[in-house]
Amino acid sequence: MRISFGELRIGELARRHLQSALEKDWISEGANVAAFEEHFAALFGYPYAVATSSGTDADIAACASLYGLGAQRGDEIITPALSFCATANAILAAGFTPHFVDVELETLNIDPDQIEAAISDRTAAIMVVHTMGKPADMDPIMEIARRHGLRVIEDACEAHGAQYNGHYVGSIGDIGTFSFYVAHLVCCGEGGMAVTSSPEIEQLLRSVKSHGRPAGDIYFDFQRFGLNSKMNDMEAAVGLEGLSEFPETFRQRREHLQRLLELTDDLAEYVHRLDEQPHELISPHAFPLVLKDPSHDRDKLYRYLEDAGIQCKTLFGSLPTQHAAFAFMGHRSGEFPVAEYIGKNGLHFGCHRYLNDDDLVFAAQKLRAYFEGS
Repeated sequence: MRISFGELRIGELARRHLQSALEKDWISEGANVAAFEEHFAALFGYPYAVATSSGTDADIAACASLYGLGAQRGDEIITPALSFCATANAILAAGFTPHFVDVELETLNIDPDQIEAAISDRTAAIMVVHTMGKPADMDPIMEIARRHGLRVIEDACEAHGAQYNGHYVGSIGDIGTFSFYVAHLVCCGEGGMAVTSSPEIEQLLRSVKSHGRPAGDIYFDFQRFGLNSKMNDMEAAVGLEGLSEFPETFRQRREHLQRLLELTDDLAEYVHRLDEQPHELISPHAFPLVLKDPSHDRDKLYRYLEDAGIQCKTLFGSLPTQHAAFAFMGHRSGEFPVAEYIGKNGLHFGCHRYLNDDDLVFAAQKLRAYFEGS
C-alpha cells in the first residue's frame, strides 16, 4: 500500500529503552512503563495516567472503575451508536449495558440533543467518543451529566492532542482513554492509557488493571472485579520515543490533514468532510469522508482506492444494527438513521507523518478521478 494507516519506525531512543529492559531481564510492567505514564501525563497536563495493555483495556478499566463509585452490575452506560467496537465491547466486558444514541453527520460524534432522553434510573455514565480525532461537543454533555449526577468517560483513543475550548480531550470528563496502536499519533505497537484528575479514580484504575488488587499491593487481596491489563516495558520503550516526537508528529499530521482538505475542496459536492471549528483543535487521526449521494457506491469507491494502493476502512457504522456482534441486544434497522447512513456511505484512510506531498496529491487525484468517472 502506498498510503497506509500508520507506520512504526523504531529509532535510537526506543532502542536504548528496549535494551535497558532486556538488561534487567524484566520486560513486564516496570521502569519504562512508569516513565511512560509520567511523561504522557506531563505532556498533556493530566494529573494521573495509568498505562494498560490496549486502548480497549483502558476503556474496560474506566468502565469497571465505576463500581468503586457506586455503580451496579447491569447499569447502563450511554454511548454513541457509531464508533469502533471497543467502546461497546468494553461496556459489556465490564458488566454494564450499552445504551446507544445516534450521532451527528457533521461531526461523526454522539448527538448531545439525544442524550437526555436516553437517561434512566439505571444510567451510571456517559461514554463519549472523539471520533477520528474530532472532539465531541463536551459543554452540553458535561451539563447533562452534572444535572443527572452521571460520570463521563471520554474515549480519546483516536484523539491524542485534540482540544476543546482550550482543554485537551480526556481532561474534561472523569476519565479519558487512549490507544497506542500503530495508526495513532503515539504508537507503542499495542498499549493504552487511562487518565484522570481524581486520586480516587486513579487508585481504582490501577486496581482494576491488575486483577482487582489494591494499587501497589503484591499480595493476593482481590477487592474488586479486575483483569490483567498491564502494559509491558517493551511497549513503553517504543512509546517513550513517540512521546518525545509527539509535537513534530502532531504538526506533520496536522499539515497533511489540512493539505488533503485543500486538495479535495472541489469534491465538497460529493462528500461530507470534517471541518474544524474555532473552539476546537482536531487531532489528525485519519481522513474520513461520507458520500452525499449513496449512488456513488461506497463499496465501489473502497475497492477503487484499495486497488490504487490507498488502504481504506469503513467509518464503523451503527454497532447495534449493522454488526452481528450486537444483534443479541435486539435493536432494529432504522433506530439509528445517521449512524446507519454513515455505516453504508463512509470510509477513511490514513494521513500519518511519513507520507509526503506527492502521496497526498495522489490520494486527492484518485478521489477526483473516481467521482468524475462515476
